[in-house]
Amino acid sequence: MNAVVNQLAEVRKKIADATLSAGRESGSVRLLAVSKTKTAAELLCVYREGQRDFGENYLQEALDKQKQLSDCEIMWHFIGPIQSNKTRAIAEHFDWVHSVDRLKIARRLSEQRPEERGPLNICLQVNISNEVSKSGLSLQDLPDLVKAVSELPNLRLRGLMAIPAKLFANRDEQRIPFARLRETLEKMKEQGYSVDTLSMGMTEDLEIAISEGATWVRVGRAIFGERN
Repeated sequence: MNAVVNQLAEVRKKIADATLSAGRESGSVRLLAVSKTKTAAELLCVYREGQRDFGENYLQEALDKQKQLSDCEIMWHFIGPIQSNKTRAIAEHFDWVHSVDRLKIARRLSEQRPEERGPLNICLQVNISNEVSKSGLSLQDLPDLVKAVSELPNLRLRGLMAIPAKLFANRDEQRIPFARLRETLEKMKEQGYSVDTLSMGMTEDLEIAISEGATWVRVGRAIFGERN
């Protein structure tokens, strides 16, 4: 597990350096450790180094790990596509959901959220590069969903999430979708929405994402190694 500890330290330094280079306040960018396909023991290793936020894509796998790590003070983030038959378990067992792109899903999460857990933190997933293979809604459809989700009683709309395309020829082109998402969040603030979150940037492009305002970067492989 020493390799994982060292890799976590490298990722943290990378984030800190990128935050400083962007002229942003120290600690304004948080690390979401993407732990899908990784074992509870691997998560525990990272937890012992102070990591508290973990992102999971697969519901049953996540629920199994939550049971094994029930004594740990972990914030669980669901970051994968959401099927209607999975909303109850997600609403009951997660602190954040980054991948809401339909009103039907948002309504079910709100209705099924246990009151004692408080509002569920929600990011709306935008298909910022308009890729057919990607989940997320278009920027054109976003305003209607923002309005509807912000009115649901057991959800707290925090901001936006995106997974931009990786096929750009250079860093300047790669920057464009991140900037577009940041500008969209700024417009939401101007319209009176209390949003504060940009979940964008992964192992390959986190520096660019941070320079464009990311508040969460989602990193898995650079911490844990290749997926099992």
